[in-house]
Amino acid sequence: MRIGIDLGGTKIEGIAIDAHGLERARARVPTPAAQGYDAILTAIAGVIADLEATTGETGTIGIGSPGAISHKTGAIKNSNTACLNGRALREDLADRLNRPIRLENDANCLALSEAHDGAGQGMRCVFAVILGTGVGGGLIIDGRLWPGRQGIAGEWGHNVLEADGPACYCGRRGCVETLLSGPGLAASYRALGGRTGYAAHEIAAHAADDPRARAALDLYCTRLGRALGTVVNIVDPDVIVLGGGLSAIADLYSKGREALAQAAFTDDLTTPIVCARHGAASGVRGAAHLWPPTAP
Repeated sequence: MRIGIDLGGTKIEGIAIDAHGLERARARVPTPAAQGYDAILTAIAGVIADLEATTGETGTIGIGSPGAISHKTGAIKNSNTACLNGRALREDLADRLNRPIRLENDANCLALSEAHDGAGQGMRCVFAVILGTGVGGGLIIDGRLWPGRQGIAGEWGHNVLEADGPACYCGRRGCVETLLSGPGLAASYRALGGRTGYAAHEIAAHAADDPRARAALDLYCTRLGRALGTVVNIVDPDVIVLGGGLSAIADLYSKGREALAQAAFTDDLTTPIVCARHGAASGVRGAAHLWPPTAP
């Protein structure tokens, strides 16, 4: 049995799968980020205990988390769950659970899942994107995760898209993440005179009858195409897979791709943009896939 944990900013989700990738159990709790790092460790351990109690088996454990592991310190860096930064999450969990842990960036886990048996199955080069509370990306080449020299391959969310844009927690301004995250879409809507309190999915739902929502969503699609154009120009993947809460917005696959066709350095863009086949479960499945079925 393999256990995958998706450590998100608002929830911790766990899944147990068998050697064939079939789900055996699932558990989910809120992420206690406000209570700090130790509370998150306790919550993860609790989810794992629930999964193992349900199945009656002990499993390998893979974790998908925002950010990356620093090669210099072994600690988490670049996470938008700030209390994780500078902490040795993998080692601390391994000590608490008394077994080895494999940990990867959450977008890398999405990419691994979708390349393995999802929307990117059979493709040599898969670029997978998380569009949600944050924005991340992961790159799979010939079925294997490509982490890069610094462990940051795919981190397009912190490329600067608009130099005069809003401040990002990373210290830059106008990052892809600040503009293409759910909060980024909501901020664009408010800046155009839209209502306060609307979440990204509500803005998309009202685009047909609210001109401000329509304008905000059109701007979002334009920005998405420009941001993905940089990825296509450098990596030229066989497929782009969208995951995360905003991936359900239909305009991304039409207007967003039209904007990509204008931004990419080609007169004949054939790159498909598709929705993650495993939906919200893709990241947690990818975390489980960090261990092979026959792992010792």
